[in-house]
Amino acid sequence: MKSVYFDNAATTPMRDEVVDAIAEVLRNNFGNPSSSHSFGRASKVLVEKSRKLIAKHLNVSAGEIVFTSGGTEADNLVLNSAVKDLGVTHIITSKIEHHAVLHTVKKLQNEFKIQVSYLDLDDKGEIDFSQLEHLLQSESKTLVSLMHINNEIGNILDIKRVADLCKQNRALFHSDAVQSVGHYNLDLQNVPVDFIAASAHKFHGPKGVGFAFIRKNSGLKPLIVGGEQERGLRAGTESIHNIVGMEVAIKEAYNKLKEETVFIKGLKQYFIDEIKKEIPHVKFNGCSDDLEKSTYTLVNVCLPIPVKKEDMLLFQLDLKGIACSKGSACQSGSSQVSHVLSEILNGEDLQKPSIRFSFSKYNTKAEVDYVISVLKAFIG
Repeated sequence: MKSVYFDNAATTPMRDEVVDAIAEVLRNNFGNPSSSHSFGRASKVLVEKSRKLIAKHLNVSAGEIVFTSGGTEADNLVLNSAVKDLGVTHIITSKIEHHAVLHTVKKLQNEFKIQVSYLDLDDKGEIDFSQLEHLLQSESKTLVSLMHINNEIGNILDIKRVADLCKQNRALFHSDAVQSVGHYNLDLQNVPVDFIAASAHKFHGPKGVGFAFIRKNSGLKPLIVGGEQERGLRAGTESIHNIVGMEVAIKEAYNKLKEETVFIKGLKQYFIDEIKKEIPHVKFNGCSDDLEKSTYTLVNVCLPIPVKKEDMLLFQLDLKGIACSKGSACQSGSSQVSHVLSEILNGEDLQKPSIRFSFSKYNTKAEVDYVISVLKAFIG
């Protein structure tokens, strides 16, 4: 049986260089970075070296990078402190954000009675910029939270346009960039975003580590307290091996970005061409079949399969050794329809199975052919 991993938007396999770097640190650098002796200082050097390299790739200062356990914690840190400490009383977002944002915003709305505005979306999942401009004219202290790349349908937000609008209207801007860091060049001096969230395991790094970019002098306060690590913004002993692994992953991602982007984009286009040819009436959700408007790493397809066969689809794909996703991996195992697709699909298409296939440098055209042949046989 073949084994095909097309669920890279959920997590990616680690690069060999990352595994080697992590193993090296685990063997040789066990000191606590907060300790003043030589073992601690050696670990501290590694942590700060990683911070500087990550900051360099985003064109920000090292002091603006705060290490976290991943994107979810980074989102929570920013959103909670924005309301509790920065005086935000109005959040503008959309209903197709990651649940790390949506659930946090809902919790803050219930606890602090803040105003929450959800932007209108078209049937491709794109936001209404004129509505955003109108909402930004509010007299309230406002924060906009919109993800750079949607994790289910791959839509790319024009974050430069949003950031400029926020700056013009003295609003804060937070973007979940979990699907874009390591896949796209982000110059945060050119894009006046105040906060972003990133996670290493989305760009061939280790799980359990990520970071928040927090613009200098933001006034943000910690979500996790109990120590002065991360310049007082995130208590807890740093996971040195994971941080170094993330450094190596981001360095390799950006050093090889051009060649790997060309390869993966070609693979996605090949998937789109072949599935259109082999499976008539297939539809693409969001902008995922448009390589200019969506990320090159994923495609989300609505398949012409009767409702009675839908429940068996993922089971059959798994039996054939194919890993993919019905929605975000964060809600796998749930019988609920994707909250993203529920916002943009009509009732008829919502009854059909939609599958997200996401690609990496480790995939091949032969794997695409195999997956499409399995889908075709199942539908037939």
